[in-house]
Amino acid sequence: MTKSNNPITFKKSFESDPELLPQIEDFVFKSLIGVALTDKQKNNLSLSIAEAASNAIIHGNNADIDKLVEVIVKRYSDKVEIIFKDQGEGFDLKDIPDPTLPENILNDSGRGIYIMRNFLDDVKFNFTPTGTETILTLKLN
Repeated sequence: MTKSNNPITFKKSFESDPELLPQIEDFVFKSLIGVALTDKQKNNLSLSIAEAASNAIIHGNNADIDKLVEVIVKRYSDKVEIIFKDQGEGFDLKDIPDPTLPENILNDSGRGIYIMRNFLDDVKFNFTPTGTETILTLKLN
């Protein structure tokens, strides 16, 4: 890959169907063919992709197959960005409970953002009038 700030970009839209989660992960990893990732990076990315895609489908779009999740993979020379755009109304980060607190340990959900933030180099959210963007960043060695 050339040393450049211009990324190689791949885009694809998916219906908001949880059954498509494996196809979303497959699309992302096919977009990363040729990128040198360690096994740990692949595993961390795989879990984070599943969490971000699931959040976009289930929480963002309420699993409404008439709403789309756009997945954008940007390959830079020094990092990879994966963006998930849903068509939901967004959320307030302050309302997300800390999954490490004793009262939340046994909850069935609520660990996705925590997992992504601990497994990747950066996780950002952009809330727009047309939906939420979740931006996952993994720095390359």
